[in-house]
Amino acid sequence: MTVTRRLRRNRAMGSQRRLCYRGPVIQGASQVVTDRSIVVAGAGAIGCFVGGQLAAADRRVALLVRPRVKTEIERFGLRLTDFDGSEQKLGAGQLALSDDPAIFHSAGIVLVTVKSADTADVADQIAQHAPQDAVIVSLQNGVGNVAALHQRLGGRRVLAGMVPFNVIAMGEGRFHRSTSGDIHVGEDADNTAAALSAPGLAVRASRDITGVQWGKLIINLNNALSALSDMPLAAQLANRDWRKLFADQMAEGLATLKAAGITPASATPIPPNWMPTMLRLPDMIFSAILGRTMKIDPEARSSMWQDLKQGRRTEIDYLQGAVIALAEQNNVDVPLMRRIVALIRDAETAAAGPPGLTPQQIRGG
Repeated sequence: MTVTRRLRRNRAMGSQRRLCYRGPVIQGASQVVTDRSIVVAGAGAIGCFVGGQLAAADRRVALLVRPRVKTEIERFGLRLTDFDGSEQKLGAGQLALSDDPAIFHSAGIVLVTVKSADTADVADQIAQHAPQDAVIVSLQNGVGNVAALHQRLGGRRVLAGMVPFNVIAMGEGRFHRSTSGDIHVGEDADNTAAALSAPGLAVRASRDITGVQWGKLIINLNNALSALSDMPLAAQLANRDWRKLFADQMAEGLATLKAAGITPASATPIPPNWMPTMLRLPDMIFSAILGRTMKIDPEARSSMWQDLKQGRRTEIDYLQGAVIALAEQNNVDVPLMRRIVALIRDAETAAAGPPGLTPQQIRGG
């Protein structure tokens, strides 16, 4: 039975009962978290991978997807592959699929994975359809989405999260995780992070999720460079000229955060303030350090590269744009970052995909 038919049946019967949680009991997680569906709002690459891993671990999962993605998964199923060679295959019947926001009706947890520009719209859908006690978790890029969700959702419980890894939509229902890292979610009394953790998908509770988000944003400044270069991440990071460019941009970001009194936290063993120095190291030394702290698939690409490739508007306003706004408030000059934003805007307007620029062209030399 489809999710839409099930919802219609429940409404016709006047039933307000909770849908039973199918997986194992999560120690330390509240009953509200564990006895209803985990609904992924806006399941693109990240959402399909995260939702699929949870469904593979026997969690009750529903995906709010675009019609194209719904058709793709119904036809091919969901295939999750990883940089370490592991693979999960799920049939379309192992999780609920819908393009109707009424799917939020059964939610105990809502994972928001839409692009930042779509946050307000999905928040309105959640407000209309989700139970009042559902936990809302933002797994989005940037640092402003939780505030946007709070603004639209009033007193509902909203938690910030951070996804460190990249996922590539490969087509025919395949979603490939191309870099390593564990998801971080803000610590709460109901231990929501534990309820979301599953084999192949470690989720950690963080007491300083704001610092973690800023730390991830500083790393995500490379998304634009990856998009402009039209190179895989591993190849780009293997090139010292590209790393120096990334280091200079990161130094602007760190100077801005320092002026604003913000301390970024790292989800890796390397503190953010060390990163510019590390990036400028010779190739052999940098490669040895990177190999101990992060795994990158040879074909890994940034989400911004994928946006340009598919002619979509990027999230540059929520990454570099957020730092530039903070820099203006604190009288910090960030000329390199401003130039990178202008180049991404040019690429968006041209709609010809990633432009394949060199570091020298990006610097304006």
